[in-house]
Amino acid sequence: MGINVKNVSIKKIRKKLEKQLDAKRYEHTLGVAYTASALAMCNHADIEKALIAGLLHDCAKCMSNEKRISICKKENIPITKIEEKNPFLLHAKVGRYLAKKQFHVHDEDILNAILFHNTGRPKMSLLEKIIYVADYIEPGRKQAPNLSEVRSLAFQNLDLALLQILRNTLGYLNDCNAVIDPMTQETYDFYVQMKK
Repeated sequence: MGINVKNVSIKKIRKKLEKQLDAKRYEHTLGVAYTASALAMCNHADIEKALIAGLLHDCAKCMSNEKRISICKKENIPITKIEEKNPFLLHAKVGRYLAKKQFHVHDEDILNAILFHNTGRPKMSLLEKIIYVADYIEPGRKQAPNLSEVRSLAFQNLDLALLQILRNTLGYLNDCNAVIDPMTQETYDFYVQMKK
């Protein structure tokens, strides 16, 4: 299963990201990339794609909200009402755009894994699930609920780990009265139905 991403050098991506991201975000990024690679090995997925998607999933995270909004407007990237009020949520959409334009990634599966790493979506691809789960369980994470159980579960049953993470995320956001992207709820509902 070769990668159809030409001109993509993992070394170059890392060098660029190290300059663009703050130290803490860069460490998180490396953690997600290597966790994604391990999950890819475990699930017979493309390791190189997992590594690239993991490296680029937060490439727009350290950008200002104004800059994210400006890129969306300039590039005709739709902004929902929730994103308008909470522009930090746009980092996934802008990340997808940057992965394509700045890092020359044209593989749709990688681009979608970046786009949906925050919310998930119904009918996720294997790579999308890997990046979503890796983002939650990477070694630098300390705060997430049931972390050691979810980490263990992720390497036994990716779908059950995904469902548990969605459940934890929605619970946490509800407890904090934080904004919930409707796509996260939709994803959770979809995978609950699938489990039945």
